[in-house]
Amino acid sequence: MPRLDTISRFLISAVLMLCGAVGASAQDRRQNTPGEFDFYVLSLSWSPSFCEAASERGNNGRGTQAQCGGRPYSFVVHGLWPQYERGFPEYCQRPSPRLARNIMTSMLDLMPAPGLIYNEWDKHGTCSGLGERAYFEAIRKARAAVKIPEEFLQLSEPKTIAPDELETAFIKANPGLSNSAISVTCDSRRLSEVRICLSKDLQFRSCEEIDRRACRRDQVLMPPVRGG
Repeated sequence: MPRLDTISRFLISAVLMLCGAVGASAQDRRQNTPGEFDFYVLSLSWSPSFCEAASERGNNGRGTQAQCGGRPYSFVVHGLWPQYERGFPEYCQRPSPRLARNIMTSMLDLMPAPGLIYNEWDKHGTCSGLGERAYFEAIRKARAAVKIPEEFLQLSEPKTIAPDELETAFIKANPGLSNSAISVTCDSRRLSEVRICLSKDLQFRSCEEIDRRACRRDQVLMPPVRGG
C-alpha cells in the first residue's frame, strides 16, 4: 500500500500541473494571435549610440553600414510594437508573409537598414493584424505624430542628460504626451531609445509596464549626430 506522503506528493503535483495547464490555456487564447493586443510602442533609437556601440564591437555588417555611413541620423524608428498590458506578442505568423521589396525601400528614410525593416515585419508587423502595406503606413503615421525636440535634431557635441530631462523635452514638444506614456532606455552609459506608447488609433496613452523597464541611470550620454 503506498505511503501517505507519496500519495500527497502525487496529488499536489497533479494539482500544480492542472493549474499550469489552465494558466497556459488562458494565456494561449490571445498569445501571439495577430491583431489581438492592447497598444503599440513606438521605439525611437538614438542612431549615434547604436553606431558608436557597433564600432566598439567591431560590427561593420551591411545593416550597420547602411545606418552608420555618412548621413547624419539622429532619432530613427526602431519599430512599432504591439503590446499587451503585460508582455507582448512576437512572430505571430511562421513563416511570415514575405515583405515586398518596394515596401522595404519606401521605409528607408525612417528605418535606415533593410535588415531592420524585414525583421520588424517578421517579429512585430505580423502581430499587428494589418497587411504589410498598412503596417508600414501605421509606422509612418506614428512617427509623424511625434515631434522630436529641436535640440536633438542636429546635436553637434556629446551631451550628458538625465533620462527625466529627456522625457520632459519630448513632453514639452508633444502636447498630450505625459510621463506615464514615455520611457527612456540605455546601455551601460549611453542613451539607447525613447519609447512612446500609443493606442491602436495612434493616440498617446499610458503604459505602466513599459515605464517600469526604463533606464535607471542618473545621467546618459548622447553621442553627437554624424556631421551635425
